[in-house]
Amino acid sequence: MSESNFVDYIKIYARSGKGGRGSVHFRREKYIPFGGPDGGDGGKGGSIILRGNHNYWTLLHLKYERHILAEHGGSGSGRLCHGKDGEDRIIEVPVGTVIFDGDTGEFITDVQHHEQEIVLLKGGRGGKGNNHFKTATNQAPKYAQPGEPYEERKIILQLKLLADVGLVGFPNAGKSTLLSVVSAAKPKIANYPFTTLEPSLGIVNVRDSYSFVMADIPGIIEGASEGKGLGLRFLRHIERNYLLLFLVPADADNINKEYEILLNELTKYNPELLDKQRILAISKSDLLDEELEEAIEKELLIDIPYLFISAVTHKGIVALKDLLWKELNNQEFHNMETIVYKPMDIKLADIEDDFDYSLPDEDNDEDSVDYDELDWEHKI
Repeated sequence: MSESNFVDYIKIYARSGKGGRGSVHFRREKYIPFGGPDGGDGGKGGSIILRGNHNYWTLLHLKYERHILAEHGGSGSGRLCHGKDGEDRIIEVPVGTVIFDGDTGEFITDVQHHEQEIVLLKGGRGGKGNNHFKTATNQAPKYAQPGEPYEERKIILQLKLLADVGLVGFPNAGKSTLLSVVSAAKPKIANYPFTTLEPSLGIVNVRDSYSFVMADIPGIIEGASEGKGLGLRFLRHIERNYLLLFLVPADADNINKEYEILLNELTKYNPELLDKQRILAISKSDLLDEELEEAIEKELLIDIPYLFISAVTHKGIVALKDLLWKELNNQEFHNMETIVYKPMDIKLADIEDDFDYSLPDEDNDEDSVDYDELDWEHKI
């Protein structure tokens, strides 16, 4: 993965801006001996905002900017001058990005639509100047509010690709070959396991100029849900697929057993994957004659639609595309909003990315203030 531009997992440190302090100032002008307080309010701190962008397909652009800091609000000044508001920081992410807490692994939010904006960390409110605290009995207040402190958080961004059909199978089941035949995608194809090291997307054209998106997921092995092989890293992408196409090669020792192993790994990872529509394609069927196909059909103990295909000879490819299109239109698409995200295992997250969240020391010009003792709801 070090040579790949596909980045689907990243850790960052995010910090909003603190609010600017209010000003303690008194009007001083000739012929106006008692001008009174005219301290301005501090500016609002910038917020950290997530925005969905369908022009991005990986998190690569965040790989070299792990510290996202919003601008602090400016301090108020005399003559009721308001401090400058801090600029918000907008983090553009691909649609399908899920955000978890970097300390606890707790699910935070999910970016599901283009241009959807989510305020991740709110900027601190600016403090009020002494002009707000003048009363009939206190006409010259010599105090003002400090700005609200910033919010900070360690977060984990995890991308789950959006596709209509997801290919599920063991290594060397023929997933990449099938994707290269039914679409213009050119995934790496070779005669050894784990040729595919990153998901690939392809647009599959169907009759009458219709099309759907197919995703090639790296091979799954038994124990993938526990971290074996590459499965755990890429099983997350299957959650976003509307329909799952299982590929089992015709020369497998036991087609029923291989299908059950694949289904079991998906269930262990997320039981909700059982709710998705499933189709079985028996690949490499060019190795079979009619008698062997009939024998395999008699032994199949699978209650989902299935068919024999060969990406090399194009056997059954048209029928497969028609079946996929029919199933996609017959079923109600899996609603992304119904996905229930379980907390992330932080130990595994640290293995996947050992990013150091710490920031270099910064000069802090803020006076010592116990923010917990301030009654912000009444004073601002």
